[in-house]
Amino acid sequence: MAFDPVKSVLSAGGKHGLSENEKRDPIGLAVAALNKLAQSDLIDRLGIRRTSEQTVFRVTSAGFKTAGAAGRAFARAGGKGSGSRVPAAQPTGLFDLTPTEDEQMLVDVVSEFAAEMVRPAAAEANETCAAPEELLKSSLEIGLPILGVAEELGGIATERSAVAGVLVHEALAKGDLGIAVAALASGAVATTLSLYGDEQQQATYLPAFAGEDVPAAALVLAEPTALFDPFAPATKATRSGSGFVLNGVKSAVVRGAEAELFLVGAELDGEARLFLVESGTEGVTIESDPSMGVRAAGLTRLVLRDVAVEEIALVGDAKDYREVVASSRLAWCALALGTAQAVLDYVTPYVKEREAFGEPIAHRQAVAFMVANIAIELQGMRLVTYKAASRVAQGKDATREIALARKLCSERGMGIGNDGVQLLGGHGFVKEHPVERWYRDLRAIGLMEGAVLV
Repeated sequence: MAFDPVKSVLSAGGKHGLSENEKRDPIGLAVAALNKLAQSDLIDRLGIRRTSEQTVFRVTSAGFKTAGAAGRAFARAGGKGSGSRVPAAQPTGLFDLTPTEDEQMLVDVVSEFAAEMVRPAAAEANETCAAPEELLKSSLEIGLPILGVAEELGGIATERSAVAGVLVHEALAKGDLGIAVAALASGAVATTLSLYGDEQQQATYLPAFAGEDVPAAALVLAEPTALFDPFAPATKATRSGSGFVLNGVKSAVVRGAEAELFLVGAELDGEARLFLVESGTEGVTIESDPSMGVRAAGLTRLVLRDVAVEEIALVGDAKDYREVVASSRLAWCALALGTAQAVLDYVTPYVKEREAFGEPIAHRQAVAFMVANIAIELQGMRLVTYKAASRVAQGKDATREIALARKLCSERGMGIGNDGVQLLGGHGFVKEHPVERWYRDLRAIGLMEGAVLV
């Protein structure tokens, strides 16, 4: 069945058009942008490609090593100002984490997309370590890359939309966490440039993200070292003339074999900073990096050997870097919510239908209590994450709230995945059921840095 976003919007909002207030609202604009998808034949032609038809790298095999993709040339633009900034959301003075009508409408549309398109593609994407190309293209038409980009820069945000970002991350992850990460990766780079880039950086790079042919891009913070600290990266940047030279190895690079632009964390003069690296730059090498979970995101390593970049490459300051790390961790918490909700929705009917000793196993207190605990822990994870997102949107310090959300979502998210496997018994161990994949994906929460951002 073809996915119809217009039908989804009308059924969710009960309206045949958007009011003037909704048109000015960032979420209203996002919903309006979905009309474009209905006019495209891309969704109607969307089919999950067979393994033999895919031309992506198979990182599950012996691996690969290649120079960075020969991407587009980003023409340097003029301007030296601080760039446009999305203003903070206005506080309401109420402790109310209920999504607004427009936010709920957007969530309903993305949730339907995740259920009808993402979930059916998840198993094969996990095996091939790559999300289907057509699926990624259709997700771009929903407006994911520009959800956090300022309106004057070609995006749809008139105020900081961290809450909307969390809701979208959660809804997509309910379909599949790996595909969600692949679909959201470019938006992480675009949002970072919108929030922290200067005028020249925004004018040079953001038009591509707001255009028809959105580049694959990756926010790269993680490194393949034990006890990695994102605030003390081993990757080094040194000044060279008017530019910089980067050396180091980064890991968990989303769609690295296809990416045209990387936003890399590296140490400069004793501080962690962000640098833009175009994939075609000399010294950039991509290597396979098979992972336990989040396999559909096509994770790779990025090797930087004497990579020379210009002055325009340095994005923001050390404070901005810290905020990027925090916002990325919040995004991973949102992904944990969606995947944990998928586990709960799957095991609840299973334990009611699965019989042992002549009755459903849900009649056993141990089973019923385990399912109830999943629901309780998930709601706690959700409340803490939403509160942190609300503070971020309002421009308030959310350090404590994000730390609490990360702690809770990493520990209890992994616990929910484990409980899901346990509740299915032997079925939880086989690939016939998706719970084993969700368990592997939830192990990544608390380990991953970067890749996504709200």
